[in-house]
This record gives sequence, structure tokens and C-alpha cells, in this order.
Amino acid sequence: MLDLGWSELLVIGIVALIVVGPKDLPVLFRNVGRFMGKARGMAREFTRAMNDAADESGARDIAKTFKSATNPIGSAMDGVKDAARAMTDPTPEKKKPGLKEDPNALDPEREAAKKRIEASAARSAADRQRREAEAAQKHAEESAAKAAELEASLKKDGEQ
Repeated sequence: MLDLGWSELLVIGIVALIVVGPKDLPVLFRNVGRFMGKARGMAREFTRAMNDAADESGARDIAKTFKSATNPIGSAMDGVKDAARAMTDPTPEKKKPGLKEDPNALDPEREAAKKRIEASAARSAADRQRREAEAAQKHAEESAAKAAELEASLKKDGEQ
């Protein structure tokens, strides 16, 4: 829009006063105000229509994609996140295809490390399941003993 400061508005007012005259100046300002109001209303309606058309066509999604693509900080953070994810990813990388090598084959060292990790995870899972089973068995024995005590107290109360 127009960027008018107080000094520019003062110059325009003085020129309008000289050109139009003091008698017709309020009528001129009133007409200019009506014209500006109509222009703003038309601009608002146009903006609303364009936003509605953009919503219907999906242009907002495209604009969001472009905005995220042009945001260098966001892109850099995405790169850092991907790098961190790659470093903590437990799956080893595949060897690059060579002339005599299988493209899906792993390095022998990585294959051995993978087997050690799998064995360690299986051992930990088995230990956890054993502990849970022991705790469940202990809880079941305690519950059975408590049930037997309650039944004995009921028989005792029934005999009296």
C-alpha cells in the first residue's frame, strides 16, 4: 500500500486546500473516504474469494510444502534428525553392490555383531520372562494360601 507519513499528508492537504478551495474541501474528503471504503471492501471480497479458491484447489498445501522447503533452519534440523536416526538405527547398512559381491550381503564383522546383539536380546527376554513367571507363581501361591485361610475361617465361623 501507500506509505504516507504525516509530512506527506500535510503537503497533500495544503495542495488540496489551494486547488479545491476551503468551501469544497470537506466534500472532497468525504468522497475520497467513501471511495477508499469501497476500494477496501472490494479488496477484502477479492482476498476472501482467492482464499476460498486456494482452499478448494489445495494450493495451501503446496504453499506449506514450499514454505517448509525454503526454510533452511527447518531443513537443517531435519538433516540432523535423519543423521541421529541413522546413527541409532540398529539395522546395519547393506554393502554396496560390487562386481563379484552379493548386493544384499553384510560385512562379516557386522553380521557377527548382529548375531551377538540378537543373542543378547533373546537372553534378556528369556530372563525377563523367567522372572515374571517366578513372580506370577509366587503371587499364585500367596493367593491360594490366603484363599485357604479364608475358607478355614469360614468353616470355623459356620461351626460355631
